Amino acid sequence: MLTIRTIEYGSCDYHDMVALRDKILRRPLGLTFSQEYLQQEINDVLIGGFEGATLAGCCILSPVNEQTVQLRQMAVDDSLQKTGAGSRILVFAEEQARGNGFSELMMHARKEAVPFYLKNGYEIRGEEFTEVNIPHYEMFKRL
Repeated sequence: MLTIRTIEYGSCDYHDMVALRDKILRRPLGLTFSQEYLQQEINDVLIGGFEGATLAGCCILSPVNEQTVQLRQMAVDDSLQKTGAGSRILVFAEEQARGNGFSELMMHARKEAVPFYLKNGYEIRGEEFTEVNIPHYEMFKRL
């Protein structure tokens, strides 16, 4: 059963989160995390979905302004993709954002992930663009 909760920056769970994001999001593109990049997450809301003690999925919420928060680094382990785990983590993230006073959640969604976000009530805003050398769309949802 998936248990979803926030993660403390720098904790063992956080290091597991970085490893999962590296495996799912970075390594396939030939990218790595720099210490400077990771240090920027110190004030973000870090969210993890756990199967027992094992991190199975995660995402990050980074404030953009007083109304908008950005969902970043959404990753679900290969073994749990297409099981609903990602949608459950996303709902938890939306609840966290709403509870922190935000009225909009936005993201830069990889083109391949757009159907997942559309299914979860997100809309595309603008044209396709390239980020980390792959196609993305800005997507958003009013909370």
